[in-house]
Amino acid sequence: MKKKILVFTDLDGTLLDYHTYSFKPAIPALAELRKRGIPLIMCTSKTRAEIEVYQKKLKNHHPFIPENGGAIFLPKDYFKSVDFSLKEKDKYLVKEFGTTYQVLREKLFEVTGEFGLKVKGFGDMSPEEIQKDFGLSQNEASLAKKREYDEPFYFITSPEQDTLKIIQNEFTELGLNMVKGGKLFHLTGGSNKGEALRMLKKMYEKEWESELVSLGLGDSMNDLSMLLEVDYPVLVKLHNGNYKKEVLKRIKEPFLTEGIGPAGWNQAVFGILERIEKD
Repeated sequence: MKKKILVFTDLDGTLLDYHTYSFKPAIPALAELRKRGIPLIMCTSKTRAEIEVYQKKLKNHHPFIPENGGAIFLPKDYFKSVDFSLKEKDKYLVKEFGTTYQVLREKLFEVTGEFGLKVKGFGDMSPEEIQKDFGLSQNEASLAKKREYDEPFYFITSPEQDTLKIIQNEFTELGLNMVKGGKLFHLTGGSNKGEALRMLKKMYEKEWESELVSLGLGDSMNDLSMLLEVDYPVLVKLHNGNYKKEVLKRIKEPFLTEGIGPAGWNQAVFGILERIEKD
């Protein structure tokens, strides 16, 4: 029996250009996935509201994982029978992993305050500030604020590396997870992209009754857990022409893209589809 393929992808700096958020260089590979009926699953720090915009742009109707593994959103009737303790939320069936956004905000200030450090999260910023700081449109900035499972933040007063590790450990002891993304730190409720991906793979295996081959594409530390869970991990070249060293040394035999962002994404998808066919 021919193995079925799943593609999991980060967005910012990976499928989307780091500066312009364009996916234009990846259009050929996106079309190939659509032609073959291969699910493209967005696994990103973006909110549900932000992802829905890209789902529409790409005519993509597959499940997605928002806010660094905070939940899995399944379109209703996507699977015939799934019994993974899902709850209904608007037009979706949802498996939630994360802590509530309010608790994340409370713990963020509680822990960093112990060290006399000042931080600023998306919850402290107006849409206008987010628009200005991250090059988003006004509407995109408003969607980025609609957070449910993850708080992006940055340090106003930068901590030493040793202090940063201690803070990370304190969050871990509270059952939370602090990870560095492409532009910001993220605090999540102990969940990560890898955990959510693993659960979603089980759903597909049960539905399809087939062995799966998984491909994952990312560029930063918050993609590490995702890349460790797939059969073909792809590390996309950063906008500065380098690869994320901390990720590179943790992944066994990753596919390294020659191109940056979506250009590299396009190259990797075609390259790995060809490799899967040969295997």
